[in-house]
Amino acid sequence: MSTFTQPHPHSYKARVGTRAALTSGRLRKKTSPYIFITPFIIFFLAFSVYPMLFTAELSLTNWHGSGNAVWVGLGNYSYLLTNKAFWASLANSAILWLLVLPIQLALGIVSAVLLNIAEMKLRSLYRVTFIIPFVTPLVAIAQVWVVVFDERYGAVNAFLRIFGIENIGWLTTTTWAKPTLALLFLWKTTGFVVIILLSGLQSINSTLYEAAEIDGAGKVRQLFSITMPLLRPTLGFVVVMQTLGVFQMFAEPFVVTQGGPYNSTTTAGYHLYNFITRADLGTGAANSILLVVIVMTLSLLFVRSLTSKE
Repeated sequence: MSTFTQPHPHSYKARVGTRAALTSGRLRKKTSPYIFITPFIIFFLAFSVYPMLFTAELSLTNWHGSGNAVWVGLGNYSYLLTNKAFWASLANSAILWLLVLPIQLALGIVSAVLLNIAEMKLRSLYRVTFIIPFVTPLVAIAQVWVVVFDERYGAVNAFLRIFGIENIGWLTTTTWAKPTLALLFLWKTTGFVVIILLSGLQSINSTLYEAAEIDGAGKVRQLFSITMPLLRPTLGFVVVMQTLGVFQMFAEPFVVTQGGPYNSTTTAGYHLYNFITRADLGTGAANSILLVVIVMTLSLLFVRSLTSKE
């Protein structure tokens, strides 16, 4: 005769409690990442997405900071795309970009490779020296630039006069104003580029260089066969950041040249500032949207060209 054993109530409760604890643990494990990332999402939506959407809406209106905004549709965009000053500011920024980026990438790569050599003495000192211009206030550097490159009393022209060279209008002629401004941007930001490229170099596995050396590859061959291909993602990041920096350039022309002479240093960022000072906020918003689209398109095209050979 079979007997039926009644389960002990305490063991049943224990099993139920264990199952509930496991379920709760799994739920916490699944939801914890979302809980931790929620503050960032809120911050991103509040300070990035919402301002962009507000700017896009504002770009479709005629608003001067007070009163009701008048809907004009694509009128602001049509005005800008047919405005010579807008295209001239983009051309000025594009020329500065061509003056800055190739030189900066070349200097950055060479400097980062040299700083990455283990046998190099005083590497820490050189790294600090490179980063000092980047952390120095831009307005202070720009004021120094105004003094150093002054046509009559500047140190640069004083040095050139020793060799019989006449005074050069570094900041007062259309020929030299852009190169002088580009030199300021190079001096200010090249240290940042060097540090970023150096971090990219240090992420490359050293065994690749050891294997290449065993196979008889010299330093130059290693540079073009190992370093440059593996450095492409870092170079892409640098290109995007510096493209944004050049096209957003405002403080440099504002302090050094005031956009002159003859608007030759009126960059895209400085041109946008002119709309803000006139309280033409609708057109300024449209200018911002167009600038974002153009800069991101240029950056993505350049990054794609860098990574297409991978």
